[in-house]
Amino acid sequence: MTDLLKRSLAPLTEEAWQEVDATASTILKAQLTARTLVDFSGPHGWQFAAVNAGRIDLSKGGSQDVPWGVRTVLPLVEVRVPVVLPQLELDNASRGCSDVDLSPLEDAAQKVAHFEETAIYTGFEPGGIKGITQASAHKAVKLPENPEQYPKAVAQGLKELRLAGVPGPYALVLGVDAYAGLLQAGKGGYPPARIIRDMLGGQILASQVLSGGVLLSAAGGDFELTVGQDLAIGYASHDRTNVELFLTESFTFRVLRPEAAIELSA
Repeated sequence: MTDLLKRSLAPLTEEAWQEVDATASTILKAQLTARTLVDFSGPHGWQFAAVNAGRIDLSKGGSQDVPWGVRTVLPLVEVRVPVVLPQLELDNASRGCSDVDLSPLEDAAQKVAHFEETAIYTGFEPGGIKGITQASAHKAVKLPENPEQYPKAVAQGLKELRLAGVPGPYALVLGVDAYAGLLQAGKGGYPPARIIRDMLGGQILASQVLSGGVLLSAAGGDFELTVGQDLAIGYASHDRTNVELFLTESFTFRVLRPEAAIELSA
């Protein structure tokens, strides 16, 4: 019996599957920053299709004798990115090859990671997902061009969060350019990155989908990532020379407390 991944039907040896899974896992873990900061619900399986929003949309028309409404749900978005790999290269994993070329898989893993990160941080309107920066109840704080001034912007953001009753610890997620600039700043004295970590009591992370950044509570209970099928690799088809796999997941995301994050705009 097979599931929707159909891995048992693929012409891959055990060593090849191990290499494929390890390669994808390495890329995904390096790219998926939001998962370390938000609450994780799941995995609930393929049949899990929507999250109960706990609300009802009342009808403005229809019969006056029987008022009615529709329960609101947040549907899961299912992602499926194809990956075509040479059969010979996959077989090399069983020949003892230590540098199997799985670059198409690496590209697919980056695409999926960026899709999830974008949905969480900035939203995905077709899937009904409002991202953290979209849902924020605060006016964005301008991120200075000079990384030496980042602590001032973070302090301003933390002030807004605390005034809204949002507890720490806090986390700061920056775009890769802003993150690199912060790490390189402060060659003498007390580095700005250390000052910010002391203020946060939490992590400073980098995400490739952000241009500026976002400051948020890491205390829990404010943001929820719900997963049906967690990130996995399945089998699609093959011929004499190539094997088509796919990287998939199903998920949705919701901001439970808009006061718990503030955008740092580039």
